[in-house]
Amino acid sequence: MIRGAMKKELHREEGSLPFGAFLKDRLLLFLLHITCMLILTSYLLLTGYPWDSCALILICWLLILTAWTLYDYHDRKTYFSKIGHVLDKVDQRFLLGELMPGSPRIEDRLYREMIRRSNKSVIERIRRVEEEQRESREYSDSWVQEIKAPITSISLMCENRRAERRYPESLSEKAGRADRMNENDAGWAQADCPETGAPENQNAAIRQIALENQKVENYVDMALYYARSDEVYKDYVIRETDLQTTAEEAVLKNKYYLIQNQIQVEVRCGEEKVYTDRKWILFILNQLILNCTKYRAKENARIRITAKALPNGVHLLVEDNGAGIKKEELPRIFEKGFTGTNGRKNDRATGMGLYLCRKLCGKLGIEIDARSEYGNGTCIVLEFPISSYVINEA
Repeated sequence: MIRGAMKKELHREEGSLPFGAFLKDRLLLFLLHITCMLILTSYLLLTGYPWDSCALILICWLLILTAWTLYDYHDRKTYFSKIGHVLDKVDQRFLLGELMPGSPRIEDRLYREMIRRSNKSVIERIRRVEEEQRESREYSDSWVQEIKAPITSISLMCENRRAERRYPESLSEKAGRADRMNENDAGWAQADCPETGAPENQNAAIRQIALENQKVENYVDMALYYARSDEVYKDYVIRETDLQTTAEEAVLKNKYYLIQNQIQVEVRCGEEKVYTDRKWILFILNQLILNCTKYRAKENARIRITAKALPNGVHLLVEDNGAGIKKEELPRIFEKGFTGTNGRKNDRATGMGLYLCRKLCGKLGIEIDARSEYGNGTCIVLEFPISSYVINEA
């Protein structure tokens, strides 16, 4: 009980030493002194010493004990205050053992040596973990870059196939090209023969392949940006960014997804420009558009992207008329892995999209907020601050 109460007092202020906790820690010593004083007083009285002399001895003893206690308290408080000051100044607190002030007490030196040995083990463990994480991130980045090549190839093949069906070759060109093929290429020649089946079904199949390929690319991009989210500064280029052009590019990237779900998109950002990293903002907008599409309205679904200039910044609003978010769930939508009521209805919801958007916005110095009414849509607001230097220049 005494140790538990002392712990609570010590946690009130880091590095401080409450006087009450100090006295409780010395309680056994005080009891020993009191016992010795009683024994000495009894002995002196039994041997014929007058009470006045015994009282004088007790008073002197108490004065010396009090003076020593106060000195010891001041010494220990000063020592721990120095340690607390070191902890306040240093960022990596596991280096405390190397930075602790010296002390003439043998127990302090022993504690310091044990802390140093313990911290050395911790530092070595941290280095091993960081090395493993670095290798894992490098492999993930490499894998994502490699997988993007076939994804892009599939997308180009779909585009070329649609173009071929839109502008087919003449029969003479096909015959001439087939004659130039040798027997080993018979299989490829057969692929150029007129396909069987309705052209509408083939076009629909191509569109479906392109759509699924786009979904794969979105998930790959999410993995890549998540891996890089802790080191944005390595791939961070601040320049003037036109919000209208960036928003239109994000919409164009998801055109097949939007067309399939029959969603109307309106982009009206005017001539608003901000200073930020265009590539990262494009990814954030892409995630917001995918969220709007995933939780779209059943009829007349629409997305509206607008920009509004403010005295000290620019607001970029991404609005939809979809399912909306419940009031009690709204403060949690940016938490990692949170899917909410709507996410439970959608088995593919991961709860990572908005979390990653908030994390990247924090790295870019952008405020992100959400306003929603359940059943009546959601509005995500990105606030781009404008520095006083830019305002003065304007």
